[in-house]
Amino acid sequence: MSERRHRQPLPLGGEDGLPFSKGLLARALIATGVPSEKAYELALTAEADLAAAGGRASSLERLHELAVGMWGEDEGAQVIRRLRLFNRLDDLDLPIVLLIGGATGTGKSTVATEIAYRLGITRVTSTDFVRQTMRAFFSQDFMPAIHYSSFEAGASQDDDDEDRVLHGFLAQTRNVLVGVRAAIERVMQEGWSMVLEGVHLVPGMVSAEIEGALVVQFVLAIEDVEAHASHFWLRDSISGSARPFERYLDALGDIRELQDYIVARAEKAGVPVIENGNIELAIAQAMELVLETINANPQVADAARR
Repeated sequence: MSERRHRQPLPLGGEDGLPFSKGLLARALIATGVPSEKAYELALTAEADLAAAGGRASSLERLHELAVGMWGEDEGAQVIRRLRLFNRLDDLDLPIVLLIGGATGTGKSTVATEIAYRLGITRVTSTDFVRQTMRAFFSQDFMPAIHYSSFEAGASQDDDDEDRVLHGFLAQTRNVLVGVRAAIERVMQEGWSMVLEGVHLVPGMVSAEIEGALVVQFVLAIEDVEAHASHFWLRDSISGSARPFERYLDALGDIRELQDYIVARAEKAGVPVIENGNIELAIAQAMELVLETINANPQVADAARR
């Protein structure tokens, strides 16, 4: 069976051969969604506790006691529950397929990359990559919608269509999802996990039911218009103006229209919507959702209770 995820055991010392490491422990805690300050606080406390006891290895049970002593029963137990579940991911004998939707400029690629790193998933792709590949095979005359950006696909529709922005986007989405399904089928054949992000992952249009995989789906959104616009300034700076912000700001109204549609579809389909006004908080909420979904799987739930 292919190796689906690349992860290290918790660095608590002991039988796994790895020495205790406060740095790696803090990293593992952060990966579960614990704020970095608290993660390092617990890791430093665990290191001092280990030194005071003259020991070489800690345990999840001892970390539980330390966390409860620092933050109280509810918060401390929640932190260690996340860590215990995260440690049991290898008991999940299923590939994970993570679907991250949302309008242009909502931080999908950033969240996708970070979550993939935390879960040890090495295959990360976007629906825009699928669309770009399809453009090489299908001419604009044959499949016009895929030759535009999602918020500009209305140009492929009739000029008298009052809803051409939405209709162009939907036409493009239906085309792109053919390629998306093929990509998912490929990773399922290989048994690999994958993180897939893109505006075309519209709830109800892409299936969240994939036989033989654990699927986690959510949508990112930015409620504040100015905060949304600021993402395009940042993208322009990072890309060296390869993605000029003026183009996106000029189309912000259309982008927001598509966001409203995607969010409405998510709410109707019962797909979680994560507000990305703060990237660190959004990533933490996304990771919590992933862990909760995994926890609902009988394989991991049984292992976590052992």
